Amino acid sequence: MQTDEVVKCREALEALRSGVPNHEAVRVLGSNQREVEDLFAAALESTRGAEAAGQRIPGLLISGGFGAGKSHLLEYLEHTALAEGFVCSRVSVSKETPLYDPVKMVQAAVDDAVLPDANGQLIQEVASRLDASTEQYAELNAWANSPGSGLNAVFPATLLLHEKIIRSDPELVDQITGFWSGERLAISRIRQGLKQVNSVARYQLKSPRVKELARQRFLFTSQLIRAAGYRGWVLLIDEVELIGRYSLLQRGRSYAELALWLGKIRGEGVPGVVAVAAITDDFALAVLKEKGDREIVGQRFRSKGSDEFTILAGRAEAGMRLIERSAIALRPPDESVLHDTYQRLKRIHGEAYSWDPPEIAQQERSVARRMRSYVRRWVNEWDLRRLYPGMDTAPEEDQTAPFTYDEDTDLAPPDHPETEG
Repeated sequence: MQTDEVVKCREALEALRSGVPNHEAVRVLGSNQREVEDLFAAALESTRGAEAAGQRIPGLLISGGFGAGKSHLLEYLEHTALAEGFVCSRVSVSKETPLYDPVKMVQAAVDDAVLPDANGQLIQEVASRLDASTEQYAELNAWANSPGSGLNAVFPATLLLHEKIIRSDPELVDQITGFWSGERLAISRIRQGLKQVNSVARYQLKSPRVKELARQRFLFTSQLIRAAGYRGWVLLIDEVELIGRYSLLQRGRSYAELALWLGKIRGEGVPGVVAVAAITDDFALAVLKEKGDREIVGQRFRSKGSDEFTILAGRAEAGMRLIERSAIALRPPDESVLHDTYQRLKRIHGEAYSWDPPEIAQQERSVARRMRSYVRRWVNEWDLRRLYPGMDTAPEEDQTAPFTYDEDTDLAPPDHPETEG
């Protein structure tokens, strides 16, 4: 019978073999990125207090090569935040979740959210914890109904209904939580509910635009989370470098969205949300400079001649400046970090398979060699020596296929055209 600790050790090693970090791998390796850890801790701390609900917290952009540990670090930050009472969402940029599409980004953040003390779906769990008698709920209600919230009236209206008819009309309550989760809810259905509580004249209801609805849903959800007793919402965006393979205008939109998510646009952003994004360390050179985005994107948007595209140009330029000037480079592992990691992995491998792993000849440290390369080499060699004792089992050097920023039309779904109107 395998003990829980043996199972955890094997889960960690399996993740390290594949290069895909999980909770156990993070538990084993920890993090050696002190600068990012300190900045992240300060961002989490800035969410304390009722007044923090209105604060827009500048996000972090981390950069590193493939295998440098960006995804591992995001996993580590997620578990740090969960331990501090935050809801966390990990969103990887992909064909299904393009960075330039706020509707799909918000939906992914809601769908993939992890709560520190529950395994259920975010909105259902949060809604079930709302208590109209608490101070947190009073703050949520006052904010949602204030002109400065920026919310369409459907949000305070559905909040009122959720409170008033939670026992008398469970079907409508389910429809409301579905709407908060991203489903459709007809304005006529909301009006019917308001008639039940004699509040139909209180709200001037009209259907919001889909893109506006997505941003407002994210904003509303961030405050629902606080009202439910959590400290806030942490958004972790991985594989941002994939935007380098978009078309020019899609890249421009993505730069604008990155600036918005990380709170770099004055007067805009989501209060109380801590966002961290990860990108490759050669992106600024390969895409902003060599592809010419730094010079071309703003010009292309302004040439459209509309106020919307002029605003978009400024946001895109802010996103590109963020990548060029504010990305925090991950530190390569030094001798001390490599020694400590080697010893931890040796112990974990021994506990996982009830043996005493032999010493492995150490490679000369190189700033070009990523932590993943060291880790996979050690784990793979111990695997081979355990399975084939006495054989010459030195594994091949880990080779990672080079990433290119060539345009990929598969990343541009046909239902997301480059231009609007």
